[in-house]
Amino acid sequence: MAAGGIKGFLFNPGSHGRSTSFGLLLLRLGAGGMMVFGHGWGKLLAFGERSAAWPDPLGIGHLPSMAGTVGAEVVCAALVAIGLATRLAALPLVFTMAVAGFVINAGEPWGEKELAAIYLVPFLALVFTGPGAYSLDAKIAGSSRGRGKRV
Repeated sequence: MAAGGIKGFLFNPGSHGRSTSFGLLLLRLGAGGMMVFGHGWGKLLAFGERSAAWPDPLGIGHLPSMAGTVGAEVVCAALVAIGLATRLAALPLVFTMAVAGFVINAGEPWGEKELAAIYLVPFLALVFTGPGAYSLDAKIAGSSRGRGKRV
């Protein structure tokens, strides 16, 4: 890897000004928070009852499929919301939403795919942009780089 290695990739907040960083904060809190509390938390609480009948689009089994979904929608979404290892945490969410929208609902009308696609977009954007200056990633990156000039 380039300078900074894995830590440089995991905790790179990107180079953004204050207003862009504030926008990324709102994006992270909105998408991550709604994913955790609107989708993942209910699945986590009903894991025992729902896992046997959970869709298995990848052929890995119902339990591992639901565990991956819940892990993405609760753990990864919470990490995105607080801005910790944001780029890496967003990847399972992108994958989960792509599978939900375009594999599980492949033969369905667009309206059935739309919510997954709507969630996919901000998480994919965060993979490319990073979390911004108002994140734990920025704190970690800043402490490892010293007190350089902030953009």
